[in-house]
Amino acid sequence: MRLSPAARSLGIVLLVLTALLGSAYAIARSLVPDGLGSGVTTSATGPHYGDQPPPSGEPGTRPSRSGDPAGPRKDTGEAEIVDGIRTYGARSTTGTSTVALTFDDGPDPRYTPQVLAILRDFNVTATFCVVGENASNHPDLIQAIVADGHTLCNHTWNHDVTLGARSPDRIRADLLRTTEAIRAAAPDAPIAYYRQPGGAWTYPVVSVAQELGMIPLHWTVDPADWRVPGAGHIASTVTTGVEPGAVVLLHDAGGDRQGTVDALYRILPDLTSRFQVAALPPDPT
Repeated sequence: MRLSPAARSLGIVLLVLTALLGSAYAIARSLVPDGLGSGVTTSATGPHYGDQPPPSGEPGTRPSRSGDPAGPRKDTGEAEIVDGIRTYGARSTTGTSTVALTFDDGPDPRYTPQVLAILRDFNVTATFCVVGENASNHPDLIQAIVADGHTLCNHTWNHDVTLGARSPDRIRADLLRTTEAIRAAAPDAPIAYYRQPGGAWTYPVVSVAQELGMIPLHWTVDPADWRVPGAGHIASTVTTGVEPGAVVLLHDAGGDRQGTVDALYRILPDLTSRFQVAALPPDPT
């Protein structure tokens, strides 16, 4: 059957319209972010992935190491990379041959007394990076730490992993509040160090800590005891990884820390046979 000129013209128009509509759809689909419809939520500030630290910075979390922590940056010439973390000049060693054990997130009424008792048995002092609200809730444990000759370190008020992304005024207020809580329990105890939760260092948080007279303190050996890998794994990671001047990251709070406590019975005999093990100096020069 032969089509009339009018029918042929209509068919051509329909084909052209179909092609144009298909192209428009393809272009529009390409502009939709890949996260939509894939289980990744978006907002005005960008996507939020499961491996990002929660806004509250809950104990036991670590920031994603896929990039720098959020927040203002400044090239200080000291942006050293330690274990994939940009430290912005935070201290990562003792600066001597002495090895330092550090305990984060406490004090905790279940685990901190056990840690103190084991350290006492081996005549070893350590550095305790304490959380302000825990210091406020357990001033007796702060006093016990000081009484045994250990060094204190500021570890933020509530373990805020994202503190470095906040304004300098917010950072300063948090650190001062934590220091006040520690001093309420131990008025004369020096607080010479500051440790950023999760190692999420930024230039502002390092700068404010230094302004307040504290040395930003990172670490050398991290057995990831916060993941609760078991006492054997914690002990072997520490004893094989420690070299002169190492700063060892451990935890006495923030979760189930019995594995860490048990690991100390293997760690301390080994380290004390090979190194001098002591707290970081409370009054560093």
